[in-house]
Amino acid sequence: MELYSSLRPRRALIVEDEIVIALDLQDAMSAMGFDQCELASTDRKARSLAMGSQPDVALVDVCLDGGRDGIEAARWLREVCEVPVVFVTGCDDPATIERIHEQVPDAPVLTKPEYRKGLADAIAEVTAHRMKMGH
Repeated sequence: MELYSSLRPRRALIVEDEIVIALDLQDAMSAMGFDQCELASTDRKARSLAMGSQPDVALVDVCLDGGRDGIEAARWLREVCEVPVVFVTGCDDPATIERIHEQVPDAPVLTKPEYRKGLADAIAEVTAHRMKMGH
């Protein structure tokens, strides 16, 4: 079984409703060695994809299709599917950041448009524990 898990393709789930940013994140994740990057523009689609593909990490925007349900989607992904989460968002006001830290403690928050600078470090940080556990 251990052999299988080490050969399993690394998967990322990108929860972002702006297609240009979603595709850029997909490109960045592919460059970091993620074999599959699924895109979801809504909370519902993210939940559905996560249940099916069991991603190794999720990149989540706070604002999805006009609402701020990205935080709830991230909380659900972490609690139900045990997926490490990194926020990539333009919503970086203090109230939103505080809500992120309350709902999804210790999740890194990268701001748009500078998210590429810290992406590799954030991914390494949230997936390190998961890799040690053999997931």
